[in-house]
Amino acid sequence: MPTQIIAGVSESGGPPVLTPAILDDPMPDEMVIKLGAVGICHTDIGISQWRQGKSVFGHEGAGTVVSIGDDVTQFTPGDRVVGTFGFCGTCPNCTHDRPAYCFDHVAQNFDGVRPPDRPSLTLPGGETIAGEFFRQSCFATHALVTDRNCVKLPEDMSFVAAAPLGCGVQTGAGAVVNNFAAEAGRPLLVIGCGAVGLSAVMAGAIIGCSPIIAVDLIPERRELALSMGAHHALDGAQSDLAATIRDLSQGGVSYALDCAGTQATYETALAALHPGGVCGVVTLPGGFGEPVMHPGGMTFLNTSTIGVIEGDSVPGSFIPWLIDQYQAGKLPFDRLIKQYSFADIATAFDDLAKGRAIKPVLIFD
Repeated sequence: MPTQIIAGVSESGGPPVLTPAILDDPMPDEMVIKLGAVGICHTDIGISQWRQGKSVFGHEGAGTVVSIGDDVTQFTPGDRVVGTFGFCGTCPNCTHDRPAYCFDHVAQNFDGVRPPDRPSLTLPGGETIAGEFFRQSCFATHALVTDRNCVKLPEDMSFVAAAPLGCGVQTGAGAVVNNFAAEAGRPLLVIGCGAVGLSAVMAGAIIGCSPIIAVDLIPERRELALSMGAHHALDGAQSDLAATIRDLSQGGVSYALDCAGTQATYETALAALHPGGVCGVVTLPGGFGEPVMHPGGMTFLNTSTIGVIEGDSVPGSFIPWLIDQYQAGKLPFDRLIKQYSFADIATAFDDLAKGRAIKPVLIFD
């Protein structure tokens, strides 16, 4: 029987508004979870700015399974889970441990894959709301997920701490551990010390990258990076930034992760690499629709650029590894969290957009 819920509904770029809605019953591979906590990511803000119509975003949900579809065998009602990105589970990338690069990634995470006559979310009057965002749309009291994009949580792991694992922490740490396959003793550059960038800094420290160089415009975030394992923290506004990074790393860095997503930061990341180095891009330089200009020349011939999606994670194994590191005190990403009541979702959105919070997490009463 469909579930009566409260959802944070965004409309055509506006802030989320708490609205009564109806959540459909789970299809065979789906589950309904009752949310305990939900992280807010810049992707939620970015997509909400250009998507038209009514939508429910949210893709860092943690909660309790309350019902399951007929084909679900790995989970039972009462299980504590964290949700992550959607993937089909059957394409060549999914079956070869690269689900973040699922052939059906756009549909699974942005467009939706349910039949037109089975929308996941509707208003009480019958109007369809766009759901299935990252197979979650978890800015709500309850959400539909699949048996593929959930991972069980230890009983002693709080939902508040677990929520950011589904995207932000996984992306930053996974960029270093999986995309770069970083090695101890190799220099790492991280541009942008938000949740993704600081997770990359912490992962680099776990691996033993050296030196780890963090770059951000905000002094407090640079201090935070130093406390989380960075050896140097530079002001992104300083002149000759790439030259300074090359000097600190004795000729250039092996790995550069651009979490800021501008043409200038992309060029700085490339210019800071030594020959054979790798630049990872978390978000498109310049944004959607803008031309990405590679500096070219010898930089292009001697280095490579990769797109980082969800840290190339296999969630069923990587999220438990992240939890192990967190519980061992090596990945204290909970220091990034600022808690908000679900009723204050619009404030949390605004605080993240304006840099007043690094990782807002909504909690449910």
